[in-house]
Amino acid sequence: MAGAGPDAGRGNAPGVRIVVAGDAKTGKSSLILTAATDSFPPNVPPLLPPTRLPDDIYPDKVPVTIIDTSPSPENRAKLVEELKRADAVVLTYACDKPATLDRLSTFWLPELRRLEVRVPVIVVGCMLDQRDEQNPVSLELVMSPIMQQFREIETCIECSAYKHIQIPEVFYYAQKTVLHPTAPLFDQEAQTLKPRCVRALKRIFILCDLDRDGALSDAELNDFQVKCFNAPLQPSEIVGVKRVVQDKLQEGVNERGLTLTGFLFLHALFIEKGRLETTWTVLRKFGYNNEIRLSEDQLPPPIKRHPDQSVELTNDALDFLRRIFFTFDINGDGALQSNELDDLFSTAPENPWSEAPHKDAAEKDALGGLSVDGFLSEWALMTLLDPIYSVENLIYIGYAGEPSSAIRVTRRRRLDRKKQQSDRNVYQCFVFGPKEAGKSAILNSFIGRPFPEEYQSTAGDQYAVNVVDVGGAKKTLVLREIPEDGVKKLLSSKDALADCDIAVFVHDSSHEISWKRAADLLVDVASHGEATGYEVPCLIVAAKDDLDPYLTQIQDSTRVSQDLGIEAPIPISTKLGDFSNLFQGIVKAAEHPHLSIPETEAGRSRKQYHRLINRSLMFVSVGAAVAVVGLAAYRVYAARKNASS
Repeated sequence: MAGAGPDAGRGNAPGVRIVVAGDAKTGKSSLILTAATDSFPPNVPPLLPPTRLPDDIYPDKVPVTIIDTSPSPENRAKLVEELKRADAVVLTYACDKPATLDRLSTFWLPELRRLEVRVPVIVVGCMLDQRDEQNPVSLELVMSPIMQQFREIETCIECSAYKHIQIPEVFYYAQKTVLHPTAPLFDQEAQTLKPRCVRALKRIFILCDLDRDGALSDAELNDFQVKCFNAPLQPSEIVGVKRVVQDKLQEGVNERGLTLTGFLFLHALFIEKGRLETTWTVLRKFGYNNEIRLSEDQLPPPIKRHPDQSVELTNDALDFLRRIFFTFDINGDGALQSNELDDLFSTAPENPWSEAPHKDAAEKDALGGLSVDGFLSEWALMTLLDPIYSVENLIYIGYAGEPSSAIRVTRRRRLDRKKQQSDRNVYQCFVFGPKEAGKSAILNSFIGRPFPEEYQSTAGDQYAVNVVDVGGAKKTLVLREIPEDGVKKLLSSKDALADCDIAVFVHDSSHEISWKRAADLLVDVASHGEATGYEVPCLIVAAKDDLDPYLTQIQDSTRVSQDLGIEAPIPISTKLGDFSNLFQGIVKAAEHPHLSIPETEAGRSRKQYHRLINRSLMFVSVGAAVAVVGLAAYRVYAARKNASS
């Protein structure tokens, strides 16, 4: 890796915007004018307009615009606006005024944090020529404590506009911190590559290791060099690269070539020597942005769909995932244990299932391993909730097909109702019910978790996903628990039910209040569906069937289900493991979205009103048609009579 010139630009960014800030009279405007004109200005205006540096002034040839600012109170709003638009901030102090240096740590740097300006900072001491040479100051000694406290400082430099000392370097470093930032790549304290950088470089290494032998041969190393830097490596250079690695790290090279360990070592070496542009060039050639994630142009475009359309993985993607599963099931036990799953996602920025809503959303075995169904269920959930993120992770783990070929948009749910059949493979079920009705117990049972001895309140939406076999066909069911106190917020959105294939209403069959609350929730949801056009099939679940029901529970719930035109309540007991084929019943109801849709009294009245209106319109239309036909007949009769006479 000879380190040829880096790619220009940061993804789609048109240029670099550098904002210069600091106390008054610290040399901001003189610094900017000298950099732009290469001459010291005799007269400096109070505030400069935006200043564009020549595009070819630095090797990257990226446009640089410098923004001057004023710290005066009347210009405060403009200063804040500019700081929030900055790609990098240059903070100035006057070398002959120690108080202005102190102000950096007492005001300016804390202020940037308060404003949440999270960009690289370059600290610049201006008017170096004015410093008292009788009292020399070590910049490193002075700045070291400040840089320890404020890690956003990338570098410090002193300059003199009057004597043309290190003026171009100020904005070169500022531009470089934007184009080739240190923070995403390297941990300065630990002096190691950051985990996300290691993961990206590992993926790049695997992509370049064409023969999959765990090392980059001379030919593969040369192909890598040409791809990234548009120039081949001479045989002597390849020998030199491997010798550098082997001298420092014996396991970095073996008889087959440069190992992953050696590849990572080389990049750490480049960064330690200040050649960040080399590593950034490699990352950008393989499609990474400044967050070391794939840039947007590597992913499918935004998906155009109606709210009642969902996104699923295609058969191509599912076949790929099955192959990946068995590749990483090293011990062949039919499950991916946590270490195997970590290995699988070791080329992604992080394990996407380590946090909610994915963490513990699928069924695991006694050792915490995911079966093939559990593995595919997690992917189905991720694709349902965030399809682009799902495709992104598919690419990280090796999916080589066209990104858009990994996903498909399902048919609109309202069209499914007309056709009386759904074409989906993944169904989302909203689980409603009052507190302590048994919602969480149903989700836990669905993914094989034991029945809890003590009640635990659920905070926020919870998910459980699994494969359900219905008549020999495998469908994926996603259960989403909606806490009782979250229903009002959910239904405040018009599209609240757009991504719901079926709703289940759970109540504790031994408590009358629980049933009444569940019935109220059912009416609220049904009314919302009728009002918005997103009607969904609904089922009532009478939980805790192992307990004695209150006297009129069965009669009341049966009557309500009949009044609403939906199936009778399904009795279950999670404690006894008796589910009355609940999950198969949910999937079957979702497969036929025209059935089990509740009709409220208000909904019936609305339908009757529309029928009356339609009949009236039909009567008017028929009457008009008769009149038109009669008029036509009269004209024919009149014409014949005229002809005969």
